[in-house]
Amino acid sequence: MEHVRRIRVVLCILMLTQYTGQQTAEKRKNPKKDSISAAIEELKQQIQDIVDDLNLLKEQQSLQSMCLRGTKVLGKCFLADPVKKTFHAASDDCIAKGGSLSTPLTGDENDHLYVYVRQSISPEEPIWLGINDMVTEGQWLDMSGSNLRFKNWETEITMQPDGGRSQNCGMLSTRSNGKWFDENCRDEKASVCEFNIV
Repeated sequence: MEHVRRIRVVLCILMLTQYTGQQTAEKRKNPKKDSISAAIEELKQQIQDIVDDLNLLKEQQSLQSMCLRGTKVLGKCFLADPVKKTFHAASDDCIAKGGSLSTPLTGDENDHLYVYVRQSISPEEPIWLGINDMVTEGQWLDMSGSNLRFKNWETEITMQPDGGRSQNCGMLSTRSNGKWFDENCRDEKASVCEFNIV
């Protein structure tokens, strides 16, 4: 972060030097107020552009540190949280970190998530998935409100999802080889946040 501060100071000094030079030249040529106002507006825009660039840099550094603590898989990185929480608390925590609850989009991604959970949390612990049918019973949506592109419900033994209106949140079971189950959203489970990476 020290290098970010140094960059910020150097850029501000350069911009002030440029602005002062422009102002001095304008006073010699044309002491109009409009020129000064335009220069001030341009300086404000340059400062805003620098602030935007710095915020983007901070966001990328934060994402990089998340991915270093987790694992990268197919254009995403996963970060496990073994602390058991309700569905909504787990979702809020992922959003606060800049991600969302994990939602596999393919069988391959589901398999990677299953292996990661077994290694990083426990071979026995299920995790919340970023899916629910809270709005319309039986219509499972991801965290963006879109229909699921991939489903991995356990259908051979328990015919999931089977909980009706009392079980509106999805989880991935490590005991059932990564199959999905519906659960009561107030239950407490571990979770994995996912972050999209370029």
